[in-house]
Amino acid sequence: MATKSVSVLFVASEMLGLAKTGGLADVALYLPQALQCAGQTVNVFIPYYKQIAQKQQSAQQVHHFCLPTPVGHSDIEYHVRSIEHQGLSVYLVDCPHYFDRLSLYGEHNLGYADNGERFAFFCAAVLQTCFEFSLAPKIIHCNDWHTALVPFLLKTRFGEDGLFQDTRAIFTVHNAAFQGTYPRNQMWMIPEISGHFIGKIQQEHHDINLLKCGILYADKITAVSPNYAAELLTDLGSHGIASAFRERSEDLFGILNGCDYQCWDPQHDPLIPHNYDIDHLQNKSKCKQFLQESLGLPVRSVAVYGMVCRLTEQKGVHLVIPALREFLRHQVQVVVMGTGDLALAGQLHALAMQFPDRFVFMTTYTEEHAHQIEAGCDYFLMPSLFEPCGLNQIYSLAYGTLPIVRDVGGLRDTVNDYDREPHCATGFVFQEPSCLALLNLMRRSLLFYLQEPKEFQRLRKNAMRTKFLWSTTVTQYQQVYQSAQLDVFGSQEES
Repeated sequence: MATKSVSVLFVASEMLGLAKTGGLADVALYLPQALQCAGQTVNVFIPYYKQIAQKQQSAQQVHHFCLPTPVGHSDIEYHVRSIEHQGLSVYLVDCPHYFDRLSLYGEHNLGYADNGERFAFFCAAVLQTCFEFSLAPKIIHCNDWHTALVPFLLKTRFGEDGLFQDTRAIFTVHNAAFQGTYPRNQMWMIPEISGHFIGKIQQEHHDINLLKCGILYADKITAVSPNYAAELLTDLGSHGIASAFRERSEDLFGILNGCDYQCWDPQHDPLIPHNYDIDHLQNKSKCKQFLQESLGLPVRSVAVYGMVCRLTEQKGVHLVIPALREFLRHQVQVVVMGTGDLALAGQLHALAMQFPDRFVFMTTYTEEHAHQIEAGCDYFLMPSLFEPCGLNQIYSLAYGTLPIVRDVGGLRDTVNDYDREPHCATGFVFQEPSCLALLNLMRRSLLFYLQEPKEFQRLRKNAMRTKFLWSTTVTQYQQVYQSAQLDVFGSQEES
C-alpha cells in the first residue's frame, strides 16, 4: 500500500458533536478545523463510544484489524470506522469490549476500573492502524493522558520503523490534575512497559503515570495557556509531577485556546431572546429581564451574577457558597447552574431556599440556559483554584459580562484586572484562594456597578472588543510543529 501524506494526525479521547465531557472536546473539533483552514491535511482519531454509535449509525466500517499482544494473550480484534464530521475526516476505533459503555470514562462519579487498559489499547490501536494504512503523518498531536502512550510507542515499538521516521509527537496538557495513574498490569498489551521497569514513568510501587509518558516521550509539549505552562513547572501547579515538566522545560510551550465566536456571539446567538452588539447594549438589559422572569426572580434593577460550572473544588464552588451566605444579604441576584458534587449541590439548594428572591440554583445543564446566563448577567464568577485555560470567562467577555476570576492559569492570560490595569480592564481579579478574598471582590464589583455606571459600561465594551481567535492559536501551534520538524532535520544532519 502506498504511503499516504497527512500533515497532522490529531488524537483525542472526545470531540464536540460526537462525544463530550469537557473543554477538550471543543479543542478537538476547533483546532483541527483551524489547522485545516490554514492549509494542513488533518485526520482525527477518537474511540467509537456507544453514544457515537447511537448517533452515527452510518459510520463506514473501513477495516478489520488485530492488535498483536504478548505471548500468552489473544490478539485484540477491532474495527476502524470513518466519518466526515463538520468538514473533518474522523477515524473511530471500534472495540466494544472497551468502548461500548454507558459513559466515556466512568459512571456515578467513579472512573471505570480498567481505564488504563482501555486507553492503552486505544493508543496502540491508533499507531497499529496507521501502520496498516501506511499512514505517515508529519505530526501526531496527542491530548491528555488518554493519548499519552502514543509518543511512548513512537519512540519504542515504532522507533526504528521507516514509516514513522519523520513523524514527531506533540503532546498537549489540558489539565495536569488528571494524570492517568493505573496499575502496571493494566498495561499488559504494552510489553514495552509491562516487561520493563521504567522508573521515570512509575508512580509509587506498581502504578504507571500515563501523563508522564506523554511529557517525557513527546517531541514537544504544549499547555493550554502561557501562564499554565509556567505553573506546570511548580509542585503545586503540576499536581506533584513538576520534575517531569522541568526536565522538558525547553520543549514546553503555552498556547492559549481560541474561542468559537460563531457559537458564542451575542449579535447572532439564536439561544438568547434579544441579540445585541457593542453599539446596541440596550438589548442586553432585555436579556437580563428575560433571565429574571424565566427563573422566577423579581424583575429589579440590581446587579446579576452568574456561574456555570462543574460543582467541584477546582472551580472554587467551596469558596462561593460561604461568600454567597454574606453577599446575598445585599440587593443582588445570583444564578448558579452546575452538576457534580452532591454535598456542594445540597448547600446550594439550601441557599436557594433561604434567599428565594435573590438566588437560583439550576441542577440541569442546558446550552440554552448557559447562553442566557452569559447574556443576562452583569458579572460572571470563576473563582477557580486552578484553571488551565478556561472557556466561560472568554464567553463572558464576548457577551459583555464582566468576569470575576482568580489570578491563575488561563484566567490570568485572558482577564485584565480593573484595579491593576484600569485603562484596558475587562473584569476583576483576586489572588488568595479564600472565601473572604472572593467576598471582598464581589462587594467591590457591586460598588463599582452602583457608583460608576459609565466606567462599568466602558469595561463592558473593553470586554466585548477582546478576541481570542483560533487563527492566532493555529499560528502558534504551527510554529511548534515546525520546531519539532527542524529538530528532526537537525538530528539527521548531525548524524
